[in-house]
Amino acid sequence: MSIVHSLVPGGPVGGNTLLAGLLVLVGLVLGTRLCHGVLRRRRERVLILGESPLGRQVIHAIERLAYRRYTIVGVVDNAGNLGRVIEAARPDRIVVALAERQGDLPLGRLVESLARGIVVEDVAEIYERLTGTLALEALSPSRVIFSHDFRTSRLQHAIARALGLLVSVIGLIVLTPVLGAIVLLIKLESRGPALFIQERVGRSGRAFKLIKFRTMHPVNTPKSEWERDNYDRITRLGRWLRRFRLDEVPQLVNVLRGDMNLVGPRPHPVTNLQLLTLAARNLNEQTGDALPYYALRCAVRPGITGWAQIRYGYANDLDEETEKMRYDLYYIKHMSLWFDLRILFDTARIVVFGSSRSATAATWRGVTAKARLSPDVNR
Repeated sequence: MSIVHSLVPGGPVGGNTLLAGLLVLVGLVLGTRLCHGVLRRRRERVLILGESPLGRQVIHAIERLAYRRYTIVGVVDNAGNLGRVIEAARPDRIVVALAERQGDLPLGRLVESLARGIVVEDVAEIYERLTGTLALEALSPSRVIFSHDFRTSRLQHAIARALGLLVSVIGLIVLTPVLGAIVLLIKLESRGPALFIQERVGRSGRAFKLIKFRTMHPVNTPKSEWERDNYDRITRLGRWLRRFRLDEVPQLVNVLRGDMNLVGPRPHPVTNLQLLTLAARNLNEQTGDALPYYALRCAVRPGITGWAQIRYGYANDLDEETEKMRYDLYYIKHMSLWFDLRILFDTARIVVFGSSRSATAATWRGVTAKARLSPDVNR
C-alpha cells in the first residue's frame, strides 16, 4: 500500500487505503498464479536412485500417465556412480528408491545435492503425491508407531463432527420427500423391508448398526459380503441407487448418532472383519494383521463417503481390499477440513453425474497392476 501511495499520491487509488490494499492483494494473487503456471509448464527433471519395486511404480506413473510435471532423466542402480550421473543429467529432483539403504546410501553426495538446490526426497513421498495412496510396503512398524502422521488431533475430530452434524440435520430436513419416494419405490419393486440394517465396525473397533436403503433381494441363507458374489441379487432400482450413491443417504442418521462422519473410511461388516483377521493372519509377519496396518482404519470414525470410495470403489477380494487400504490410510495421514471438502465435492459430482471414479484413478490401477506383475520386479 505504501508503494501504491508513493507512486500515485494524489490519485484516487493512492488516497484510498482500502482500494489500494485490495489492488495489491489482487496483484499478488494474479502474480502468484502466473508464476505457478510458468513453473508447472516447466517439467522437473527427476533422477531415480535405486531400482526397488516402488521406484519402478513411480517410473511407470510418470511415463505412462497423463502427468506433465516430471520427466525421468535417469535411473542409477549403483550409488557409487551418483556424482557422475548428477553432473551429466543435471536433475532438479533426486528420488531415493534404494531397496537396501544400510551402507548403500550415499549421504555425502545427497547432502551436496541439497546444498546445490536439488530436491532430495524419499520414493514413498512422490508415490503418495502421484497416486493419492499410501505405500504400505514402505511403512515400518516403528515409523507408524512413533510418527505423528497417523495421529488425528482433537480439533480435527471436533471439526469433522461439527460438519457432520450440520450437514446431516439440513440434509434430512431437505431430503425428506426424496427419502419417502425412494422408500415407496423399493416397496413397490420387491418384497422386504425398505431399509437394510447391518452391524459394522466403527471407531476404536466398536460395532454399530448401519442404516442404508435395501438394494438387493433378501435371502434367508448367509452369503458372501463381497459385492461381486451378490451382483445377481441387486434389484433394478438398487443398481440406480448405487450408481448415484443414494442408497447411503439414510446413514445421515448414523452421523447424528455419532457412529459415523460424513467423510472417512467405509465401515466394514463385522463378519468381514472376522474373516480378514482369521483367514489371512500370516500375510503380514511384521504387524500380525490380516492386512497391513488394518487396525489404523479404526483410528477415525467411518464415513458415508471417503477417499477410497470415490477413487477406487468396491473391493471384491483380499488383494483389492489391500489396494483400497492404501487410499484409506492416505486419508487418515492427510486428514483435514480441506481434504474432507474436496471429497464431499467429488461425491456431489458422482451423485449428479453417476461417475464411480476418475479416469486418472482407473488408469493408475492398470499401471500399478502392470508394474507389480512385471517380471523384472522382485517382490
